Amino acid sequence: MTKNVLFIMCDQLRWDYLSCTGHPHLHTPNIDALAARGVLFDRAYVQSPICGPSRMSFYTGRYVASHGSTWNGIPLKVGEMTLGDHLRPLGVRTALCGKTHMTADVEGMKRLGLSPDSEIGALVSECGFEPYEREDGLHPDGPRYPRNTAYDQFMKKRGWPDENPWETVANSAEDEDGNILSGWFMDNADKPARAADEESETPYITSRAMDFIQEAGDTPWCLHLSYIKPHWPYIVPAPYHDMYGPETHLDPVRSEAERDTPHPVYGAFMEERVSRAFCDDGTRTRVLTAYMGLIKQIDDQMGRLMAFLDEQGLTEETMIVFTSDHGDYLGDHWMGEKELFHDASARIPLIVVDPRAEADATRGLKSSALVEAIDVVPTILDYFGGEAVPHIIEGHSLMPLLHGQTDRLRDVAVSEYDYSMRDVRRRLGVEVKDAKLTMLFDGRWKYIFAEGFRPMLFDLQNDPDELTDLGADPAHATECARMEQMFFAWARRTSQRTTRSDAWIAERDPSLGEAKVGILIGYRNEAELREVLGTGAGCDTKTDKAS
Repeated sequence: MTKNVLFIMCDQLRWDYLSCTGHPHLHTPNIDALAARGVLFDRAYVQSPICGPSRMSFYTGRYVASHGSTWNGIPLKVGEMTLGDHLRPLGVRTALCGKTHMTADVEGMKRLGLSPDSEIGALVSECGFEPYEREDGLHPDGPRYPRNTAYDQFMKKRGWPDENPWETVANSAEDEDGNILSGWFMDNADKPARAADEESETPYITSRAMDFIQEAGDTPWCLHLSYIKPHWPYIVPAPYHDMYGPETHLDPVRSEAERDTPHPVYGAFMEERVSRAFCDDGTRTRVLTAYMGLIKQIDDQMGRLMAFLDEQGLTEETMIVFTSDHGDYLGDHWMGEKELFHDASARIPLIVVDPRAEADATRGLKSSALVEAIDVVPTILDYFGGEAVPHIIEGHSLMPLLHGQTDRLRDVAVSEYDYSMRDVRRRLGVEVKDAKLTMLFDGRWKYIFAEGFRPMLFDLQNDPDELTDLGADPAHATECARMEQMFFAWARRTSQRTTRSDAWIAERDPSLGEAKVGILIGYRNEAELREVLGTGAGCDTKTDKAS
């Protein structure tokens, strides 16, 4: 049986905005059906709560401190192995439809003589994916963000003469007088986009994914279907724009006490423009209306896509991974956007459907095991029968959980954030090298190490909404010290020796290996060498050296 993988990622989808994860009003029956067919990992965390670094961890199976792409626009350095690099030797076509947020290491490629338009150069520039259609979903007017000419042409064929239909059609509304109302402005979030449903980004990239699957034929494939939504601009076409009114919105999770003497870094993020905007109830209501509509649109496209797999006879041979690159505060904790480590931001939905009989016993299970984004690469590699490479990939295959062989993979989940590119750093007077946060979560205690500041600490057993920071409480100093030791242990891991595994090193002979090839360090004479080597009959070191 041919094996395939459909690796689906949404952008900025919160873990709790699906009906299978507990939202009482946002019904997502098609995503729920995936959870019923597979395992829903209820405590999954990203390696960084922002697009670029998070995705680079998803694609490499490595922590941010290991792969080095610490913020959006920081290139993934040449030489970092990605999912495609692990799968191509197995004969698996590894392709992309949608977003990667990848920035190519142009300088590194130039140094190595790799042309971006060469076969290898193109793969290196696209996170190791064959770019069937890259659609990063950010195409404002101007030179910085390249346009997707394929989408532009699609919209022209649909009758839109706009120069930039992404900006003025898919992500803008229109008033009664024909004025364009940009979706960038949150005041317009509850208005219908000018694009029809089938013209907007989510259905469009779903169609392109279906095109790829049909073209791939019998060749084993791994397709990364990566949606830009429900990421901002927060705007969605009819009929989704008014499906979810204020009566369906959850109250913001926040307390006035959070604003009383907060941790300095947290306090600075609460003062960001986007955070202040989400503290306005009217703005939040308009955004939530669009955000929930965008998720409903994704769910409908999941139904369309799963029906297509059934029609193509591929359902029983295709593993499906459904997840998100991070969450969205949506006004929780007096915050907008993402970037810090409350569950609203760092926790993600993760559903894995293994179609094989070995996974039958766990179908429909909601697992409470701590899992991380870096577990996706080794899981897919495992599914295709590839050998584990733990000296490169730092995540763990989820197969033991999927096949009911264990209920635990790790003791702690780790996430990192480099805020050096944010104005928060300047306002706090922090140097670039010190603008670092690291979160460790052991299933109860969430600890955030903040370079140059006191730590943050939350007890999710007694405070599941994470409203009380215990990091400055002397009564919890012992807990902070314990978590700091866990951080220290994690930081001491070997992560940069990717060319040789521990197993390779263990197989070497550290006592006689050099002597056997004629490297004679510390021997006083030939008799001693004979005794050590156990030859008893001389040793032609010239011959040994030559060998």
